[in-house]
Amino acid sequence: MRVLIVEDEPYLAEALQTGLRHAAITADVTLDGDDALEHLGVNDYDIVVLDRDIPGTHGDEVCAVVAREHPTVRVLMLTAAATLRDKVAGFESGADDYLTKPFALEELVVRLRSLARRPAATAPPVLEHQDVRLDPYRREVYRAGRYVQLTRKQFAVLELLMRARGGVVSAEELLEKVWDENADPFTSAPRVTISTLRKRLGDPDLIATVSGVGYRLARPVPTP
Repeated sequence: MRVLIVEDEPYLAEALQTGLRHAAITADVTLDGDDALEHLGVNDYDIVVLDRDIPGTHGDEVCAVVAREHPTVRVLMLTAAATLRDKVAGFESGADDYLTKPFALEELVVRLRSLARRPAATAPPVLEHQDVRLDPYRREVYRAGRYVQLTRKQFAVLELLMRARGGVVSAEELLEKVWDENADPFTSAPRVTISTLRKRLGDPDLIATVSGVGYRLARPVPTP
């Protein structure tokens, strides 16, 4: 999951970013509505955590743009305005959920994961490929019945590959979905993470390299 935090209080924005990262959620931060729209035009987000009263383009208008131009992106309105009228205005702008300040980080994480499930309602709750089972909500991976302990990045890379269902995932897409916008585009982090992930999963190798393109799940070896 990749989230854009739009919050004009820098300390709160930084605290949210740090808290979400600890929950294995990639998060970028912007402090005003104009910058938020620029981020949305460049990056691929799953959810926008949007403070309603922000400098530049108002949060309601940002929300309306997301609903109109990025229909697969969910919006969680985050604001100190707790009246019914404010909530109605937020939902009418296109928000999918509403959380008032102050709030517990744990509740925000639960709401984000709930929102993230909505676009993929037809996807199975547990992903499977050959003898590997990945539960994205319990954050557990098993191979041939054996629990595999993964880092947050390894888990996110494996989940992305399994959701691609055999399709090729480029290094650029891995950077886009698993790392944040500050990642060096020339970094070897995806290649290194793939390498360590292969070691954790063991033999036979589950991940195939498509030279010059990216990575995909290996096809099953036919039995003689």
